[in-house]
Amino acid sequence: KQALALALDKAGQAASAMDWLFAGDLLNQCISSSFAARSQKVPFLGLYGACSTMAESLLLASMAVSGGFADRAVAMTSSHFASSERQYRYPLGYGGQRTPTAQWTATASGCCILADQGDGPYITHVTCGRIVDKGITDANNMGAAMAPAAAATLLRYLTDTNTQPQEFDAICTGDLGHVGSQLFRELLAAEGLLLKNHIDCGSLLYDAEGQSVHSGASGPGCCAAVLCGHLLPRLERRGQRRVLFLATGALMSQTTFLQK
Repeated sequence: KQALALALDKAGQAASAMDWLFAGDLLNQCISSSFAARSQKVPFLGLYGACSTMAESLLLASMAVSGGFADRAVAMTSSHFASSERQYRYPLGYGGQRTPTAQWTATASGCCILADQGDGPYITHVTCGRIVDKGITDANNMGAAMAPAAAATLLRYLTDTNTQPQEFDAICTGDLGHVGSQLFRELLAAEGLLLKNHIDCGSLLYDAEGQSVHSGASGPGCCAAVLCGHLLPRLERRGQRRVLFLATGALMSQTTFLQK
């Protein structure tokens, strides 16, 4: 709710001027998003893409605006460390030990307002990924679970748009973390593609040397915070001209986790 209010203030717009609100989060029934939207009087579409929700909401909002179905649309998401850990793994008070591949859910939120006109930055192309399941069953190694989908989607995007990786200032994955990022680059190298401009929100958000976060950050709020607080301001200042934003999610639930 605070992220939405701040974005509307920066845009000089009222909530009533928004045609659509695309939002989602990690909690059951997307309650964080619906509670934030309930007082806004904006048509609300709840999404569940887990850690990919920021990219999913941007994709759908941009299609709505580009297709003429909206003049303005909101794309946003959030995540909360303690709530997510309790829902998907164990309560923090349990004191369970984290494996080196584990990531820490970010307590964060990000919000973008898209319009049919303005000074940019602009969304020029979108490619929707497909589910790629390589049989990873360790809920504490989401980077390994998501890396194959990230690699497949990047390859499909480059083919669809006839572009090369070096045409971008940065290719930014959502939250593969340190482990998943290495696997991502290895999977692409096996396809003959060597990335030199790859960055990862999960590796950027926390100080890996100063904070015990193991493989880095995760959660929908992870890439939302890096995108809205770091990447988009750079594009706005023209410090960078072209960025590819590629977020993935591990679509788990309490049921699948307990059934291993």
